[in-house]
Amino acid sequence: MTFPFPETKTGLRFGLASLAVTGCLAALLAAGPVRAEDNPVLAKVNGVEIRQSDVALAEEELGPSLAQMDPATKKDNVLSFLIDLRIVAKAAEDKKVENSEDFKRRMSFTRSRLLMDSLLATEGKAATTDDAMKKVYEEASKQITGEQEVHARHILVETEDEAKAIKAELDKGADFAELAKKKSKDPGASDGGDLGFFTKEQMVPEFSAVAFTLDPGKISDPVKSQFGWHIIKVEEKRSRKAPDFEQVKAQIETYVTRKAQAEYVGKLREAAKIERMDKPAETAAKPDAPKPETAPAKPDAAKDSKMAPAKK
Repeated sequence: MTFPFPETKTGLRFGLASLAVTGCLAALLAAGPVRAEDNPVLAKVNGVEIRQSDVALAEEELGPSLAQMDPATKKDNVLSFLIDLRIVAKAAEDKKVENSEDFKRRMSFTRSRLLMDSLLATEGKAATTDDAMKKVYEEASKQITGEQEVHARHILVETEDEAKAIKAELDKGADFAELAKKKSKDPGASDGGDLGFFTKEQMVPEFSAVAFTLDPGKISDPVKSQFGWHIIKVEEKRSRKAPDFEQVKAQIETYVTRKAQAEYVGKLREAAKIERMDKPAETAAKPDAPKPETAPAKPDAAKDSKMAPAKK
């Protein structure tokens, strides 16, 4: 189940969306200056200081390679890396590595990326006002309020005969959840076949057609789908409601940020003179751009681990 946000008409091309929005450099550049008392010197290499802010930047830059380390180990490893970085960088300066054409190209690219990250971070931050986020929330809420949801359990087996035998046991008073634990091949069997709440389009049509016609407390006859044979029990029905604003605030903030950045880049592209030598002029003038992500997960969604009835 998703919390739908309105689609945008513009977007960042290729990898720029993730680069600009999630880039660690942008986050640090947007953070502003660090006070000296909050930024102690942790080491010196030939008189050059390495401060806490340097460690923080390196941690963000190194990212996943540090994920499994405890905080103390991480800090020690990063500081050791920065010491080596300073030593080797100084050796590179002594060898005039910065004068090579390859270095100059890479430095130019890095400078451009930093400039882009910093500006887009500022644009994104400016756009994420409370009013802007609440407006998006209200518009998205209108799209989902009133849609019916069903809370159901199911038992999944291979054959119709197995399903009929299970239905016979249930008709005699057997506990549905216990039978699901014992006989269902669905990964959710350990939860008594519980699928949580879901909407009609989240399940394969054969499953939804039965689940949404059953009254709460009722159990279906065997239902065939591409995954096997199901016995379905409806626990509850309700009209779907939007999650509370605070539950999805972080997701909305990400959406508003990306949308603002995409639109900003789109305006800059329109004002720029772009010449693509690898394509005809009419093809290169207005490229189609992918849309930013617009569907963060709704809290309390139906359980994704359920193999069958296979949410779409």
